[in-house]
Amino acid sequence: MDEASRVPEPQHLERENSRLTLKLLGVALGAFAFGFALVPLYEVLCEVTGFGNQKDLQHATAGVVEQIDRDRMVTVEFIAELPSVGSWEFRPVISSMKVHPGKLYEMDFVARNLTGQDSVAQAVPNVAPGKATAYFRKTECFCFTPQHFAKGEQKVMPVRFVLDPALPRHLDRITLSYVFYDNSTRVGALN
Repeated sequence: MDEASRVPEPQHLERENSRLTLKLLGVALGAFAFGFALVPLYEVLCEVTGFGNQKDLQHATAGVVEQIDRDRMVTVEFIAELPSVGSWEFRPVISSMKVHPGKLYEMDFVARNLTGQDSVAQAVPNVAPGKATAYFRKTECFCFTPQHFAKGEQKVMPVRFVLDPALPRHLDRITLSYVFYDNSTRVGALN
């Protein structure tokens, strides 16, 4: 084979370039469509997890008529976590409680600012197992808004919740966990 036979034909190059151009155009259009799809996906995520427009969430949850399932008990465990950055004390008042689906409950977490300065912190909730997330409704929660702390201040912060009576029967243990972030530390770490 000589070198002339190794050089692609102009028609072949044009065909390959056209295919590549179409593929790149498809990727660009897909990325553009995904950007538009993020808004409805975010709204679905907010609806499932309880994040998002808190006024709508509180209004919707407050309107739920309590239909208490007195024949059923579900154990709800509470976990408090701190990231490795920051100096805080953060813990649940109790580690677990047994609840009837459909009944409104309140539980407290305690946080104390040990950073040596005034600070703002935000709690990020998680419900496990994931299948229980749609049935765990918070009507009031310190996680809805950032919490302002003076230097050394300690706060008792409530979370009010109800388990939807439609919670699948095989789910008899749910974990509500929070990661408590010092917003000033996070912002400083990003800059």
